[in-house]
Amino acid sequence: MNISSVVALVTGGASGLGRATALRLGKLGARVVVCDLPSSAGATVAAEIGGNAIFSPCDVTSEADVTAALDAAQAKWGVVNVVVNCAGIAIAQRTISKKGPHDLGLFMKVLTVNVGGSFNTMRLAAARLSETEAGADGERGVFINTASVAAFEGQIGQAAYAASKGAIRALTLPVARDLSNIGIRVCTIAPGLFKTPMLASLPEQVQTVLAQTVPFPQRLGDPDEYARLAVQIIENVMLNGETIRLDGALRMAPK
Repeated sequence: MNISSVVALVTGGASGLGRATALRLGKLGARVVVCDLPSSAGATVAAEIGGNAIFSPCDVTSEADVTAALDAAQAKWGVVNVVVNCAGIAIAQRTISKKGPHDLGLFMKVLTVNVGGSFNTMRLAAARLSETEAGADGERGVFINTASVAAFEGQIGQAAYAASKGAIRALTLPVARDLSNIGIRVCTIAPGLFKTPMLASLPEQVQTVLAQTVPFPQRLGDPDEYARLAVQIIENVMLNGETIRLDGALRMAPK
């Protein structure tokens, strides 16, 4: 798929990996719907991209919100044919601690936002794409989800987060197979330690220690490196049904 023909919905687009992806897609000529919570900096990111971007306030677990974002894109540019799911939340809590068992409500919330939210955008976008005309190779669209190295090596206190990212990894192939008959590809990126707002807020010394755990390059990842991989997935039609680690050969220790 040529980037110039892309109408992209980027969730979590106000910061971190989502922001970097929205900016790069916009720079390359794609039309971009920046989706994030109403309280986010989504409008600022859309303004930074310019006239080929809009901000649509969105809770990814809401069918109404995602539908409104798809409607806004369709009214301005046409049907969304690329979805990049970067929206997600993380908590740190052991299965059992001095405070008692893990909070079940928090565990379920992480699954709902990270897994349910990603699936919600895909199912709603796919329904619209199924009614469009296919392009070269019969392709209609590309969906990119965000897992984590925690999907492979979850650390102590990451039961909820690792379970959600493992689920995203697990749904990649079956959804790719489900949507193959209508020409929609599905891939997942599993980042390692990236300098997102969460990590950037840590003391410099802590960031340095974390960077030293990455074999090569021995530094935190740049969100734009995630964005560049997303662009490659969009452009390379043979990438489908795959989870790609983007981690500098990092393998997480238990803690």
